[in-house]
Amino acid sequence: MAWDFETDSAYAERLAWADHFVRDEVEPLDLVLGSPFDKTNPDTVAVLERLRAKVREKDLWACHLGPELGGQGYGQVKLALLNEILGRSTWAPSVFGSQAPDSGNAEILARFGTPEQKAEYLYPLLEGRITSCYSMTEPQAGSDPGLFTTTARRDGDRWVIDGEKWFQTNARYAAFFIVMASTDPHAGAHHGMSLFIVPAATPGLEIIRHVGVGTEGAEDGEHAYLRLTDVHVSAANMLGGEGEAFAIAQTRLGGGRIHHAMRTIGMARQAFDMMCERAVSRRVRSGTLGELQMTQERIADSWIEIEQFRLLVLRTAWLIDKHQDYRRVRGDISAVKVAMAKVAHDVVLRALHLHGSIGISNEMPFSRMMVDAETMALADGPTEVHKQVLARQVLRHYTPATELFPSYHLPTREAAARRYLDGLLEHVVAQY
Repeated sequence: MAWDFETDSAYAERLAWADHFVRDEVEPLDLVLGSPFDKTNPDTVAVLERLRAKVREKDLWACHLGPELGGQGYGQVKLALLNEILGRSTWAPSVFGSQAPDSGNAEILARFGTPEQKAEYLYPLLEGRITSCYSMTEPQAGSDPGLFTTTARRDGDRWVIDGEKWFQTNARYAAFFIVMASTDPHAGAHHGMSLFIVPAATPGLEIIRHVGVGTEGAEDGEHAYLRLTDVHVSAANMLGGEGEAFAIAQTRLGGGRIHHAMRTIGMARQAFDMMCERAVSRRVRSGTLGELQMTQERIADSWIEIEQFRLLVLRTAWLIDKHQDYRRVRGDISAVKVAMAKVAHDVVLRALHLHGSIGISNEMPFSRMMVDAETMALADGPTEVHKQVLARQVLRHYTPATELFPSYHLPTREAAARRYLDGLLEHVVAQY
């Protein structure tokens, strides 16, 4: 039996290096460069290559993948400790080769892709030379595959895809799309959906419009509304087997959810640090904001919530490492998913309020952080759905009462306890 809250010294040194590296060389890029996913921008490519070389030297490149794919095979717990640092910066995940959605797409290509698919799509993705898009959600259905209407029908040695997809992250930069479509409408969502790799230049694949989040304009939005009209792809472009999309998606999304949570710890701590600096710096009539009980309560609540959330994330990461099966940890991942959005929202909102008018302005990052928190409440399935998943997982471990009163009914338990005590006393008397 072992309980350990320490990091081995060698990896602790790498984390310390990553902390300083992200703060000094990566976080400044968030303020002056565009999207790290735009591989057509020569400045972006040049900067990424320079910084990625340093990350590779420290054996911290693509830590979510095993050595056979150029990663480190550190496992989810070590990845969580690193992602806490990367979560402070928009650019950091791309610099370390663990950016979503590319990381999840790389994982399913590695697990389910053919050698030809890996050569054409996976390896360039792992090297950071291209960007990808996971094309699942639809405008009328959200993330519920039972309501998807995008279809793929077989036509000789090709598949023909028709439908619309909504909120497609990185569509404007993607070299290829992994599209979920119904190939057997009679088999239901769990067995009738399949995945297809669709190159960005495929005729019939159209970006209807780009979509921003919050007050972000469409011209800057990194999500998109897609239409697929008579899109032809080779049968060799199916990812995995026919009807396997749902199972593959759960593998991908399980990892994605826990990785988002890991990075959210970094964002929440960043907001917390800003709150604390404000508390000790801003003076009011009676002293500093930090000397006011209301401020102290907000700081205490925020610290507790972040640390509780972090322990839940690390425990879930440990369970994934232990079982190597996302399905066995499904309830834990759902719990992390639900807690993630609430902790991020509450901590960021307290920090924003403590800053007054400048907190809501575009001279502070809190508005963007608030939108990010709400995005986390919806991405990879809304929190309401994950509460249901968690509750169902928990209730599987309980059996219904078979008697008129529940098993914890005090008079019933007292009567049973008296019978137990009488038996003990009879045994003691018999001994003497």
